[in-house]
Amino acid sequence: MKTINDFNFQDKKALIRVDFNVPLNNEFEVTDDTRIQSAKSTIIKILEDGGSCVLMSHLGRPKGVDEKYSLKHIVDKVSEVIGVQVKFAEDCVGHTAEDAVADLKSGEILLLENLRFHSEEKSGDEDFAEQLSKLGDIYVNDAFGTAHRAHASTAVVAQFFPENKCFGNLLAKEIESIDKVLNNSEKPVLAVLGGAKVSSKITVIENILDKVDHLIIGGGMTFTFVKAKGGKVGNSICEDDKMDLALEILEKAKAKNVQIHIPVDVVGADNFANDANTQVLDVTQIPEGWQGLDAGPKSLANFEEVVNQCKTILWNGPLGVFEMKTFSKGTIALGNYIENATKNGAFSLVGGGDSVAAVKQFGFADKVSYVSTGGGAMLESLEGKTLPGIEAILN
Repeated sequence: MKTINDFNFQDKKALIRVDFNVPLNNEFEVTDDTRIQSAKSTIIKILEDGGSCVLMSHLGRPKGVDEKYSLKHIVDKVSEVIGVQVKFAEDCVGHTAEDAVADLKSGEILLLENLRFHSEEKSGDEDFAEQLSKLGDIYVNDAFGTAHRAHASTAVVAQFFPENKCFGNLLAKEIESIDKVLNNSEKPVLAVLGGAKVSSKITVIENILDKVDHLIIGGGMTFTFVKAKGGKVGNSICEDDKMDLALEILEKAKAKNVQIHIPVDVVGADNFANDANTQVLDVTQIPEGWQGLDAGPKSLANFEEVVNQCKTILWNGPLGVFEMKTFSKGTIALGNYIENATKNGAFSLVGGGDSVAAVKQFGFADKVSYVSTGGGAMLESLEGKTLPGIEAILN
């Protein structure tokens, strides 16, 4: 696996695919700069070598050129985070981009305009990728968030750099962390899968059953399993058409000696609202008109015991509707258990949009071993798929 540490960038222009698809408010100010911070070490290494950086990214889902999605809005924030005044090119290909790159000196950074202003980016157009390739001497992919897309800038462009292509620090760390969980883990291994639907996690569950010793199932998925086993789930979210599949998963786990842990009690509510009436209910006896919205105290005690005995922990998805304070306690408790296990030497990887949002919101981001930056890419990795953006560098 070639990384930026295998190259000296002295007098070289690095064409770097970053993931600067950051949230902006109505004033076009960046409200969360995590993704920019994540790319910092890669950019700094290249500048310190005596090279220059040409950054390319997308922002949002524009249909053609749209001022609202211009990357010019983030130039000041990128400059502030990196500590170097960033230059901006008003296009990502053609004379505008090529002239800006030609003027770029060692130690300087140029941010190109939004790749998705050109439809050829998403279609993986080879001519467009070749135009991009003219903008650098070495291609660096540091965008895990888009590594599962076979776009021009994430996969196709790499073929124009047969020898001079590598992973940035962020992408290398993502690959190592997922590999550590799936292939080089210290046992016992635990996966915590939460979220609303079994259907969105089926392939993940099937792929990781061979890798884990324990599987905690939480969140809305719980009720499909409970109902499949004959329990009453009241008005809780449930995928009736996935009940056979849930039973199949339980059978497969048993055959592979994987212990599955499902909540035994839940915090039930008579309404999907923060101020609903609540009571702790047996997960198999939820009355009509009530729904389970968080893990209950007995479940949490069981989960704590499981977390404490594991040496490798993957957390993907919350245990309840953590966005509402009333139903956030289970997710916070799980975060505390994983934090303690990490302190005691376990390796913990958090990934997937909602769990990443939860660890940030509740202050666990720097208390686990690694927080993944890519939702879809993380899920596809856990499903055992080879991501196009990664494959393009390895080939």
